[in-house]
Amino acid sequence: MAITLWHNPRCSKSRQALALLEERGADVSVRKYLEDAPTEAEIKAALDTLGITPIQMMRTKEVEFKDTGLTKDSDDAELIAAMVATPKLIERPIAFAGDKAAIGRPPENVLALLD
Repeated sequence: MAITLWHNPRCSKSRQALALLEERGADVSVRKYLEDAPTEAEIKAALDTLGITPIQMMRTKEVEFKDTGLTKDSDDAELIAAMVATPKLIERPIAFAGDKAAIGRPPENVLALLD
């Protein structure tokens, strides 16, 4: 099964997740999401597949989170718009396989997609 990984090569957790998948022979397609930002529809689809809320898919400790005036109580539409505008706010890495997805925190979480 092919796996798509929203990947940031500068992130150690993202690199570890990619290495774990490749070591197990997974067919991984890397999407450098900071350069190829996900659309609003793609973010909504990711949230649905993960079964989480927008705040759970965000890096709330990033300076940009506070600089944009966001809080953990911001409404979902505002949080999704922020991820579209500033993909650095998206938690990383996120792996997708068919109708399943996993956030690689810890990196071993992505291995569930190989089952």
